[in-house]
Amino acid sequence: MSTSSAQSHYPSATYTPTTESHTLSVLVDNEPGVLARVIGLFSGRGYNIDSLTVSETEHESHLSRITMVTTGTPMVIEQIIHQLERLVPIHSVTDLTVDGNPLERELALVKVAGKGDARVEALRLAEAFRAQVIDASTEHFVFEITGRLNKIEQFITLMQPLGLVEVARTGIAAIGRGKEAM
Repeated sequence: MSTSSAQSHYPSATYTPTTESHTLSVLVDNEPGVLARVIGLFSGRGYNIDSLTVSETEHESHLSRITMVTTGTPMVIEQIIHQLERLVPIHSVTDLTVDGNPLERELALVKVAGKGDARVEALRLAEAFRAQVIDASTEHFVFEITGRLNKIEQFITLMQPLGLVEVARTGIAAIGRGKEAM
């Protein structure tokens, strides 16, 4: 007579879903309180926003575009999209990451203080990264750099030992590829 054991002798495989970064584009009515409602949805559910930009895109229609980057498991990203779609002032939500390699750019202003060799190296690196000097004195530079997130991050990292003072960033602006609108 055999008895079956309730436990297996083999360890079960543990499933840990990977988190992914997604760029979402949200078309909303340009009216007071809309951004607060979108942000409230994220904070109320414990979701994080890594980057956020908002601007009116269609003045005649009073529409604004919110571009945000958020991170989560595929299930969390899907929840975020469905919850955003249910908010009343939202016209459309597009996951640019799922739709295909979006065009993404960010602008950063990077202040670097330095003299001597550090100053020369900062200028050399700025030229290599195609950063523009928009303000300068004998003791500092302010560089303007535009590009993909990883380019901006790399430039900032290289400026740290050269006298990085301050960074101001716009957040990511993104648009889908192809002829179709969102």
